[in-house]
Amino acid sequence: MPLFCFNTVADYLEAARQMAAAGRPTLARLLAEEAADRTSDPAEATRILLEFAGPSLRQEN
Repeated sequence: MPLFCFNTVADYLEAARQMAAAGRPTLARLLAEEAADRTSDPAEATRILLEFAGPSLRQEN
């Protein structure tokens, strides 16, 4: 597995898509949630989360 360097929303989305393709939907969703958090456009954030549908998996303090 390649080492990922996450600097942009696109980096998180690419990793999320790779994890989804590899059959790792939980990790894909977490990466998508991070990508959505990092975008400044609310419509784009919604689109990202819809692409990786499911309930939030984050455990917030």
